[in-house]
Amino acid sequence: MSSKTWISRIGLLLGGGWALVSCAVVGNVTQLNDGWYDVMHLGGNDTLEARLRNQRVYVRQPSDSLVFTPYSTQPAPTSIRYQLQPDHHVLLLDRRLDLDVFTIPVKVRPPRAGVPVQLNSNFNAALYLGRRLNFYYLSRQNITPWQQAPRIRATGIGYGGFLGLGSTLITGDVTRQQAGPEYEGLVLHAGLATLYDAHIFNVGLAAGFDHLIGPDRRYWIYQHRPWLGLLFSLDLN
Repeated sequence: MSSKTWISRIGLLLGGGWALVSCAVVGNVTQLNDGWYDVMHLGGNDTLEARLRNQRVYVRQPSDSLVFTPYSTQPAPTSIRYQLQPDHHVLLLDRRLDLDVFTIPVKVRPPRAGVPVQLNSNFNAALYLGRRLNFYYLSRQNITPWQQAPRIRATGIGYGGFLGLGSTLITGDVTRQQAGPEYEGLVLHAGLATLYDAHIFNVGLAAGFDHLIGPDRRYWIYQHRPWLGLLFSLDLN
């Protein structure tokens, strides 16, 4: 198979992954959790934005306003109240470590040793540890012509590494025609992944390599060879 065909198939895989991301609905949060956030944007108050932008502050949300408390060693630090307005918005960032379990329903392996591009859908699971960036977009919306309420939209992205177990079909075609039965081989896999989280589900892309366990690992044409895959994850946090 030509390199152009291989590149086009990889492009389709990546495009499909981003299509899933683009179709995800941004999660709606009814109440912002009290905690430490980075202030990315404060609409309508340039002075306060210049003071707090890109700072780590403690945020509380009483009703339709926000209370910012910059980090201080003083026993009674100064807090700042910000009123949410319909024509302005606030963007906050929450950074944290992320522990996930995800499955890789699709692996794409490049052509190797006369075997064309492989699209594998065997069982694959992994434990993921990485960094998550949660973005919270706050504004004030009209519920009725005479009533308004805060609106919070949340989304997140993550990146990190993974380690897990999977299976793959072992035949003579992928073991350089070594004599033996066809069977499902056990593989260890590791690599890097990026996740998109809409507080509904996690979806992302993974790149890694496999290590076949067993005597056929010496002949397996995909031993320690890179692959690309789609992933779905369950957040353990």
